[in-house]
Amino acid sequence: MKSFSIALALAAPVHAGLRFGCSSLTIQRLDPVVEPGKNPSSHLHHIVGGNAFNATMTGDVGARATCTTCQMSEDFSNYWTAVLYFKHPTNGSYHRVPVTNNAALAAGTKGGMTIYYTQHDFTTDDLKNQPIKAFPPGFRMTVGSPTTSTLDQAKGHIGLRYNCLQSLLNRGPEMVDFPTRPCPAGIFTVHHFPACWDGKNLDSPDHQSHMYNTITRDGFTNAPPCPASHPVRMPQVTYETVWDTTKFNSMWPSGTPNPFVWSFEGSSGYGTHADYMFGWKGDSLQRAMNKSECFYDGCGSITKQAMSTANQCTVKDMVGEETDGWLDHLPGMA
Repeated sequence: MKSFSIALALAAPVHAGLRFGCSSLTIQRLDPVVEPGKNPSSHLHHIVGGNAFNATMTGDVGARATCTTCQMSEDFSNYWTAVLYFKHPTNGSYHRVPVTNNAALAAGTKGGMTIYYTQHDFTTDDLKNQPIKAFPPGFRMTVGSPTTSTLDQAKGHIGLRYNCLQSLLNRGPEMVDFPTRPCPAGIFTVHHFPACWDGKNLDSPDHQSHMYNTITRDGFTNAPPCPASHPVRMPQVTYETVWDTTKFNSMWPSGTPNPFVWSFEGSSGYGTHADYMFGWKGDSLQRAMNKSECFYDGCGSITKQAMSTANQCTVKDMVGEETDGWLDHLPGMA
């Protein structure tokens, strides 16, 4: 299946959902959802969003943060994934792959991610039949797992896919695993989260069971109706990340296996995963989800900020370890 085309979206009458960029906030070995309070966590993450990010995060994140790397200035949420590394085919050393901008984002966006909150699909919002409830303060969830190790398991994680970019506007087909050849414009990763909530729990022991995924195919499609066990329809959250693998293409010998690994190592791309920590200020996300026929524009109810302002938002280095340059082992994996 072809992934969503930015060029098509800009030309077609799209009227539903939020799409915006968040510059990179930090790259650290912290995970306040899966390993709260642990510094450092088991593997490295690439994080965007608000400056309340820390080893432990409880309560109303949006009330505590004072800045965000996201274009939507009322979004103090944090979004993170594992970090991609190139493993040298000859000497086995590792080099972190930089993140680069996606297409059609606000000028000045630095690396980071593209974030989506969709109500239905890209052409309709269907709010009359399917009202959307925003996440409550303290909500968090994950999707995917670093322990996923087989093709069948990976296929079951609908919406966690890769593209071998020919250009930022030509993504090619979606794949369950890493590309098997060098990609002219980098490796593109997408993480779609489930949209049905049990209406009670802000989290669950596995950080996933309080949510339910009714989507059965990849791409930006409307999730089928929620089950009685998880009856509350939430926004469909999606992350997109562009990993600039181009500088390593000349070091990938023809005919040899994929040399890219996630920061938890693994033997394939099956273990791709992502974490979400809700942090919108007040009722700002609910206002946006109540707004019909909006896209790209903040839904007419959210204040935007210049990315030059967003890029000033930082957090301190709480771990203090080298994560870039040529390394003889992945951070935390010695």
